[in-house]
Amino acid sequence: MKQDRLVIAGREYGSRLLVGTGKYKDFSETRAAIDAAGAEIITVAIRRVNIGQEPGQPSLLEFLPPAEFTYLPNTAGCYSADDAVRTLRLARELLDGHKLVKLEVLGDPHTLFPNVMQTLKAAETLVKEGFDVMVYTSDDPIVAKQLEEIGCCAIMPLASLIGSGMGILNPWNLKLIIEQSQVPVIVDAGVGTASDAAIAMELGCHGVLMNTAIAAAQDPVLMASAMRKGVEAGREAFLAGRMPRKLYSATPSSPTNGMIG
Repeated sequence: MKQDRLVIAGREYGSRLLVGTGKYKDFSETRAAIDAAGAEIITVAIRRVNIGQEPGQPSLLEFLPPAEFTYLPNTAGCYSADDAVRTLRLARELLDGHKLVKLEVLGDPHTLFPNVMQTLKAAETLVKEGFDVMVYTSDDPIVAKQLEEIGCCAIMPLASLIGSGMGILNPWNLKLIIEQSQVPVIVDAGVGTASDAAIAMELGCHGVLMNTAIAAAQDPVLMASAMRKGVEAGREAFLAGRMPRKLYSATPSSPTNGMIG
């Protein structure tokens, strides 16, 4: 198969599985899961994971060196545009001018559903300040288009609520977003198992981002391996092009011409 690469903000990646670094029992398990997933891009919640803001404490940087992975600092836990922008400015300082970030502005602490108005506001500020913004949003195609027009380098609609593991609840909206977007569309939130990841890729998504689905599994490292295979299988199926759906088929699966009658 022709080499198939994910391109974000001008950089190519071999893996289409992006993995979070929170909720594991320790940094050693985090590293083992990331390796099993084959992930090249890893997300870091700046408010929850130490990458230097807590001197003297164990740092994720020691277990997952930035020379080996692309860090994607995110704004998990932020409920306003100002909070999110402030957090990512801090991340840029901690990571020596790093520009690639994941923006999420939450609207409700119970469901963790995004506040799209505050997300749009923060995205506009961050893009103007030179950040490459990958943005978590609802599965609303209109909002997705607005975020792309602002200049976000990837659109990351939810499949279902963060941490729910409910899978893809509205494939039709995801399909609309994929068809209209000129930047990568990466499913973010709601994936529960490998089949969910495969379905996202079969729809035409460019990648899948997950954390809880791996970290909360009974065997996180084994689940990470399963997710890797699910993403790869889904991508290959999308590229191959599935057969048309039919209610029934009267066509034999093997030719009958020339067969003994």
